[in-house]
Amino acid sequence: MIISIGKHLPPYCLQQSDAAAFAKQQFGNHFRDIDRLLPVFNSAEIDTRYFAMPMEWYSSRPTFEEKNERYIALSVEYATEAIRNCLKNPFYLENNVEYKEIDAIIFVSTTGISTPSIDARIMNVLPFSPHTKRIPIWGLGCAGGASGLSRANDYCLAHPTEAVIVVNVELCSLTFQHGDYTKSNLIGTALFADGVSCVLVTGEGSELLNRSRMGSLPVIVSTHSTLMKNSEDVMGWEVSNEGLHVVFSKSIPSIVSTWLEPTVKEFLSSHQKSPEHIDYFIAHPGGTKVLTAYEHALGLNREKTAISRDVLRRYGNMSSVTIIYVLDEFLRNGCKVGQTGLMAALGPGFCSELLLLEWKKGA
Repeated sequence: MIISIGKHLPPYCLQQSDAAAFAKQQFGNHFRDIDRLLPVFNSAEIDTRYFAMPMEWYSSRPTFEEKNERYIALSVEYATEAIRNCLKNPFYLENNVEYKEIDAIIFVSTTGISTPSIDARIMNVLPFSPHTKRIPIWGLGCAGGASGLSRANDYCLAHPTEAVIVVNVELCSLTFQHGDYTKSNLIGTALFADGVSCVLVTGEGSELLNRSRMGSLPVIVSTHSTLMKNSEDVMGWEVSNEGLHVVFSKSIPSIVSTWLEPTVKEFLSSHQKSPEHIDYFIAHPGGTKVLTAYEHALGLNREKTAISRDVLRRYGNMSSVTIIYVLDEFLRNGCKVGQTGLMAALGPGFCSELLLLEWKKGA
């Protein structure tokens, strides 16, 4: 069961108009039609995004080494705050959860490199038990939030009395590439942002369920992972001496419309359900075109994606973190006992991760 969520945002909030001005400065001399391309910042339907560093830092041409050093230090700092917020969140919890009551940490990220992994570094800051299991997951990109919850559910099915936290850290801005004048980099500059989340997931026999103050709790009924073969060029990173260069295919919306539709319907039908049976559609907002493609493919009205669109508008695409912010909004709005939800996210591979949720009576 999902019983608490914690969040943390970096300190620098940027208006989308300022991001467009930055992009014009960075790309203007290399795109003859830059003024024709800049409307992508408006069509993204994003108002604000949060970043780990002030804007002038991104113009200073930091090296890959400098960016990754920032990634490690800030990931530990920000993740620590999100974990604290999750385990002491008065909206979700009647009483705090102690660090030593957590049996495993699943750490999900794709925007930096660290060995030992960030979860080990967090355990040197917060007083988790030294026997806490560590499960770092790297490379799932935008699918990582949903995939992390799926793997937490797998763990809790095997250990029904235990509790897991899923920590997502994405500092997308630290991957910005000077000298990369591809349209993928321009689109990434219009969409991606930084953010951190932590989700507390327990087995159905965990004593921590008694700490919940929620009247209804989401239970992960089933999960479904799908890989599209030979699709490495759809989404991901290309690695060079300068760092991580975004790969972002313009075919993603059409893939949602064609490839994902039968995948979702097959998954739901295995549980005697169809899209019209879904009360809450908890979608990772990869972009407005992707959300529109979801609507068309699954026959959903725009109301079903309203929360995803609102999260995109306020925070941008924080990669794996974003779907957790969407889930948090659904839970804060109140979900009724007996209703169902579908979580959906897409990522590099190219892949999809689906979770079927059902709300059961809580506190």
